Amino acid sequence: MYSRNWLPVLAFALAALPVAAAAQQDTRPGIAVLPFENGGSYGQDKENFDALERGIAGMIISELAANPAARVVEREEIQRILEEQNLGTSGRADPQTAARVGKIVGARYMVMGTFIDFYGDFQVNVRLVSVETSEVVKAESERAQREHLFDIIKNVSAKLMRDANLPPLAREAAEQRQSRQVPTEALTYYSRALLYQDRGQTDRAVEMYNRALAVFPDYTEAKEGLQRVQRS
Repeated sequence: MYSRNWLPVLAFALAALPVAAAAQQDTRPGIAVLPFENGGSYGQDKENFDALERGIAGMIISELAANPAARVVEREEIQRILEEQNLGTSGRADPQTAARVGKIVGARYMVMGTFIDFYGDFQVNVRLVSVETSEVVKAESERAQREHLFDIIKNVSAKLMRDANLPPLAREAAEQRQSRQVPTEALTYYSRALLYQDRGQTDRAVEMYNRALAVFPDYTEAKEGLQRVQRS
């Protein structure tokens, strides 16, 4: 007979089985991205920094998902697992934790990182973690002014694709991704929408998605996020 202490672990393992089964059916290397951590930022509203922990992860997921050679785990799935495992508190992520989450979702690699916004001087640091060994395979960094945040995201995502041994995007697709420019203001609203969505504040999430689209009407991720929230 199982002891009471094992019941939560057993329940979580059973809940994770459909995710693992789906991952096994897809033979592409799986990549999952953890929420980023604020490494000590100044000069913006704290809510903006809290939002960017989700937003930067969401943006990198979108860039990685553009490569058909990878199976990128949805942000909402990672968030659900972090909440169920009580791992959502900033500062608790490490390579071992990342690998543990990666095994649950059937990923080969986990992406984790930090950001620092020092009065507009913005830096993003990422680590690519092997789920099998819990080791950091590669560390990358990008730095620019805050108004070039989307360029930072694109550049660091391209490095992650290379580090994960993914083939480059087809020329036309690569040119489209590189020419795409999302204003930092729209990214900020999008990040806030994700924050409110995770908090269950649907009305505020809808408002932020709409603000992002008002700034940048062609923001595909904001359109898709708005549709998901409205369906929920």
